[in-house]
Amino acid sequence: MSALLSARGLTMQFRGLLAVNAVDVEVAAGSVHGIIGPNGAGKTTFFNLISGLLRPTSGTLTLDGRDVTALPPYARTRMGLARTFQNIRMFADMSVLENVMTGMHTRLKAPGWSAVLRLPGFRAEEHAAKADAMELLEFVGLADKANGRSGSLAYGEQRRLEIARALASRPRLLLLDEPAAGMNPAETRELAVLLKQLGQRDVSLLLVEHDMGFVMDLCDRITVLNFGRKIAEGGPREIRNDPAVIEAYLGSKVAERLAKAHGA
Repeated sequence: MSALLSARGLTMQFRGLLAVNAVDVEVAAGSVHGIIGPNGAGKTTFFNLISGLLRPTSGTLTLDGRDVTALPPYARTRMGLARTFQNIRMFADMSVLENVMTGMHTRLKAPGWSAVLRLPGFRAEEHAAKADAMELLEFVGLADKANGRSGSLAYGEQRRLEIARALASRPRLLLLDEPAAGMNPAETRELAVLLKQLGQRDVSLLLVEHDMGFVMDLCDRITVLNFGRKIAEGGPREIRNDPAVIEAYLGSKVAERLAKAHGA
């Protein structure tokens, strides 16, 4: 598989602190790629560099072969990158359907004045956007709650709504920041099933997650960070058996449990 996202020597320095230190990562098109590591490893900073919230001190970042190192977040979104956050961000007083439609702003073409005047071009685009939003809600299992208030959704449902809204921009690469955080086991299993289906929509995934069972079950490839450096990279089996990863992050008990659950 060809690389959809490529980070080369990506470095972020805050005064004397190297939060991300010369990290190389490639995310293959059609893959699910995990970023793991202990607290303070640089995972969130790395994600912020990928999404454009931070500009690297040095290094380059390409998306689908185009250099995006200096581009702001909105430009990366237009090029096919979307992100969710650890803390759910939604408009609680808007309907579930309206929340999904807010994710479509980067691809709508009708000028703002046509919306004010309710011109035919705007109405046609709005109708198509609603249809697309309903299809996404069907995909994430929330179609029956389309007209309900978003703030009334259960926590796991809010996570799925956030994913639907991110998909509304039609990304090629979706960044997920701890998508399983705060979920119970049943919700986590449902989320894993949903995310595995994204490949059918030609969406690749790059995720940060602490639930190692979730990561091992979902990811094709995993990168491990520690103190800002990449210490290991490979498939789930390689990572859970890597001595450096066990010492720096997993610990022997977790590694043994993962081996029993997923095979040595």
